[in-house]
Amino acid sequence: MMSSEHLTCGWLQQLLIVLLKLCLAFAGPLRPLNGTECTAKGPASYILVFTGHWSPHAFPKQYPLFRPPAQWSKLIAVSHNRHFRLWEEGAPASAGVQNFSEIGVTVELMKAAKEARKRRAVGAMYRTAGIPNGIGHSSTELLTQPRNSLLSLMVKIIPSPDWFVGVDSLNLCEGSQWKQEVTVDLQPYDAGTDSGFTFSSPNFPTIPQENITKITPEMPNHPANSFYYPRLKDLPPIASIKITRQRRSSDRQTPMSNHILPNSIIPRHFSATPLDCEVSLWSSWGLCLGSCSRGGVRHRTRYILLRPANAGVPCPEMEEQTTCVSQSCLRLQ
Repeated sequence: MMSSEHLTCGWLQQLLIVLLKLCLAFAGPLRPLNGTECTAKGPASYILVFTGHWSPHAFPKQYPLFRPPAQWSKLIAVSHNRHFRLWEEGAPASAGVQNFSEIGVTVELMKAAKEARKRRAVGAMYRTAGIPNGIGHSSTELLTQPRNSLLSLMVKIIPSPDWFVGVDSLNLCEGSQWKQEVTVDLQPYDAGTDSGFTFSSPNFPTIPQENITKITPEMPNHPANSFYYPRLKDLPPIASIKITRQRRSSDRQTPMSNHILPNSIIPRHFSATPLDCEVSLWSSWGLCLGSCSRGGVRHRTRYILLRPANAGVPCPEMEEQTTCVSQSCLRLQ
């Protein structure tokens, strides 16, 4: 005679089997999440070229000329799948993103990527040398696998409080095909960890920390901001990346050096960004001086905060004077 425990166990097994069949019947075929799954037959080799377009012609406001001059940090890139994010607009910056965007240190970023690689969420990590000027190139070779077809990268803007450029989860694969060429114009981002407004602002931690946001001509909406250009709808690209698929020959054994650049790079030219004159508020009116019988005069002044450039609005008058009323006239002895 079977015990009640055996009967209960058998009944539960039958119930689980029925529920599993129902789930499979209604679920239908599995589909890739957000279309990120790559079904290509094998890996793909790419050349990634980063180009800085940061010039006083395109970005005349507070352009850094020394201590330090405008330049770019090393580029950090990671190939990964949908289970990893190097950074994400609208989300808080990780400790690694904060350290990199503020002081250019990559230790925490690389540590997080290595941990994710143990879970097979990250495929490979890449870096290029920094660029000592606002305009220049750096490059590296990428070897991407179908299981890690997404690419994320970051480059710090130097000098800056916590600003960087980058791409988040760019998919180099479309279905079963690797893309042949991808070009992306890059805009500056604020990591949300430092509240400085200008390129050379001193360290001013943001408390509480804010989310990563894109910097625009009017955001942050403050005239002191180095990217504040209220006449523009969009900022010109401050940098760009070009990713080109390469043919891999069977006798090629060593990867390309990240100092070798392809010959197909054509300099891009951008229209000059007009920079309007910015002046201070008027001072208080001075004392009225002169003969009270003939009517004295008084003055007030202001000073130039930012000189115009690239056919921007010229500066107005810096001094005004007006006639005094007799009650406010200072009699000279």
